[in-house]
Amino acid sequence: MSEIKRIAITPGEPAGIGPDLVLTLAQQKHQAQIIALADPVLLAERADLLGLSIKMIEVDLSAPPKIAESGELYVMPHHLKVPVKAGQLDKLNSRYVLETLQTALEGCLSHEFDAVVTAPVHKGIINDAGAAFTGHTEFFADGAGVKKVVMMLATESLKVALATTHLPLREVADAINRDELSQVIEIINQSMRQHFGLVNPRIAVCGLNPHAGEDGHLGREEVDIIQPVIDAYIKAGYAVSGAWPADTIFNQDKLLNYDVVLAMFHDQGLPVLKHHGFGKAVNVTLGLPFIRTSVDHGTALDLAASGQANPSSLYAALSMAIAMANTH
Repeated sequence: MSEIKRIAITPGEPAGIGPDLVLTLAQQKHQAQIIALADPVLLAERADLLGLSIKMIEVDLSAPPKIAESGELYVMPHHLKVPVKAGQLDKLNSRYVLETLQTALEGCLSHEFDAVVTAPVHKGIINDAGAAFTGHTEFFADGAGVKKVVMMLATESLKVALATTHLPLREVADAINRDELSQVIEIINQSMRQHFGLVNPRIAVCGLNPHAGEDGHLGREEVDIIQPVIDAYIKAGYAVSGAWPADTIFNQDKLLNYDVVLAMFHDQGLPVLKHHGFGKAVNVTLGLPFIRTSVDHGTALDLAASGQANPSSLYAALSMAIAMANTH
């Protein structure tokens, strides 16, 4: 039996559903020590509103990790700046959110934590508080000194990575070049080997244009950039193929032959992934020096403390983090 892993969870925006989801998660036993980086008062108050029983245990990182029983939750206390009312944002608590993320970052870099699972934050309120915050991915990448990371969303049967992420469509083509695409494929290949136990990951690469450019008649990106990169990796012995038309590679019979699909832009790959498994998908940041998974949804302020929040994505994110940590 492998050693017990320590998985940090950041509940994200305190007025949103993150605390609800973490408390729901704690109602079951998991095969790792789960540590919530959160305000115990917030968790206790939210548990009361949800009618959930919870026993909080302040974690001692100097002691060997232990698995909590159902209804128990290990907590590393962080304190809110002002009290929280479910569903109501307050920029004064943005520093609290960033403090939990900083602790998770430092704990992962020091190997006190084997992975971090993040619940959703509200980027707007953090920026309103005066912090230049663009997202978890950038926060962890900057903190770890990593220049290039790759966003991948995954379900049990489909993994979709992105060559570009949150860019206006007008800027996508200009952002795709041989060096960037090569880095993305390298990160995917290494991550699939290291964290998913795949000896030679099978990567299907999408083209950018309709019908993968039709030999240059519908755009030159495939001919000048994408195909030469693919050919170089094939020559080097990688199980990379393409450039595939995006409207055919996502057919189920073709997907059986691949471990991950690399889409060129956000809305080329993620609508398919989310149609396939929304609410059960996991956002994985590849290329960090530690494991980070996240949910595939937002803060859902209107559902906070209602008991209606669906915990499926957080369960999936935690399960994947534990599996990746055990493979690693």
